Amino acid sequence: MAEDPVDVLIIGAGASGAALAWSLSETPMKILCLEQGGWMKQDDYPSTRADWERYRFGDFSANPNTRNQPADYPINDRDSPISPLNFNAVGGATIVYSAHFPRFHPSDFRVRTLDGVADDWPIDYQTLEPFYAKNDEIMGVSGLEGNPAYPPKPVPLPPLPLGKTGHVLARGFNKLGWHWWPSDAAILSQEYEGRAKCVNAGPCDLGCAQGAKASTDITYWPLAERRRVELRTGCRVREITVNEEGMADGVLYYDKEGQLQKQKAEVVVLACNGIGTPRLLLNSKSTLFPDGLANSSGLVGKNLMFHPFSVVGGGFSERMDVFQGPQGACITSQEFYETDTSRGFVRGCTFEIVRGFGPMTSAVGGLGADPMPWGSMHPMMMQELYGKTAGIGIISEDLPEEHNQVTLDAELTDSDGIPAPKITYTQAENNKKLIEHAEARAEEVLNAAGAEWTARLSIPRETGWHLMGTARMGNDPARSVVNSWGRSHDVKNLFIVDGSIFVTSAAVNPCSTIQALALYIGDQMKKRLENLFD
Repeated sequence: MAEDPVDVLIIGAGASGAALAWSLSETPMKILCLEQGGWMKQDDYPSTRADWERYRFGDFSANPNTRNQPADYPINDRDSPISPLNFNAVGGATIVYSAHFPRFHPSDFRVRTLDGVADDWPIDYQTLEPFYAKNDEIMGVSGLEGNPAYPPKPVPLPPLPLGKTGHVLARGFNKLGWHWWPSDAAILSQEYEGRAKCVNAGPCDLGCAQGAKASTDITYWPLAERRRVELRTGCRVREITVNEEGMADGVLYYDKEGQLQKQKAEVVVLACNGIGTPRLLLNSKSTLFPDGLANSSGLVGKNLMFHPFSVVGGGFSERMDVFQGPQGACITSQEFYETDTSRGFVRGCTFEIVRGFGPMTSAVGGLGADPMPWGSMHPMMMQELYGKTAGIGIISEDLPEEHNQVTLDAELTDSDGIPAPKITYTQAENNKKLIEHAEARAEEVLNAAGAEWTARLSIPRETGWHLMGTARMGNDPARSVVNSWGRSHDVKNLFIVDGSIFVTSAAVNPCSTIQALALYIGDQMKKRLENLFD
């Protein structure tokens, strides 16, 4: 049965969908968002329970293949060394992210010009700067102004405490004369907009019961709903439909009861992440679009970027108390962020001084580390290691390559029979050299800080948090899927606002840039309402 038509239909209620819904809500348009997950309740988060850590390996795993909840869809990741991670709910992955919140650098938008690789973005840092600032304000970002790695930028709240780990590792960077700075975090260092400040509990990846961590269910969505944006949960979209002129005219979706419904719309917006968006476009085949919707370039699903992630740990004689404080980075270093051709590779990385896990995760091997031995050795190993290690996470730039891609699996489906995405991904030689160099530098920092030993944990499988590039933006329709303000080259009333439109990945967590792009695209749509489809 067909629902009453709406002006704008947004698919996905996560980081980008929420930001766009709020941006467009100041117009008189009727806006509807369909989300396949449901609302989360802070009282139900694992951290409110005594056995909270075990949920990291089940109901609150970031891997949908492990989580396997009714709102999830399976992902065939057998042809990838990295597993894609996501979360399906109002708030999307912001429910389980660590809320480390850096921006791209100005240079990240000009990679082709500066380094002769990949492609330049059709927009620049200055274009996004006011939208970065607005997003920081709405999400509630804590940090310290004056970071020399960036142009001057305001930060709404003071920085979070560095903790013992941050202070010790900062001494290592100082000894080497290398850049470091307190990290920007979408976590409150003080009360803000009716939300309580962080209590340093630690398990940010299991949902924040305190409400100090910014997830869009408690930041953007209350604002959007007050302006009468409708959010409909338990709705799994199967395909985007088109009319005889080749314009999107709505979607077919399965409701909570598994019944197929049709929703008509004047404008359709995809906000389903770098895996979900190409999956839906490729499944939206028709006579007019036999290779999938908006895919005349053949690039839908291509150029998948992950940010291959490595961790170098170090052991100290003193307690580091890494389990105290927000899980995300306490300090970062971008000493090796920009290209230096003498290193034998292009682009660079960010060092993130990450806080650690609780006792159970540490014992069984957090982030893919070897579990501590069981039996008589176990208590001694826990006493020796737990709380006395520190880790440097390495976020490495992943350059776009067309063979890294999302396609539709020929056999695997979700519970409604929709084809599941299949991931094909290979780590590039340039990235291998980059990580090898970064791991060696991370060992230098740990040794300078007083570590008694170091160990490398290269590319753990469960680190595919960042999903980018599979419906890239650009000015040339033959080399991109959407234009410089998120509109499909092929379908003039179809827009994309999530990480799939990234041209390059930079070497920082992408959420801040995803949301800034969504606000920018919303602003462009509002400015062009009279001729939006021209």
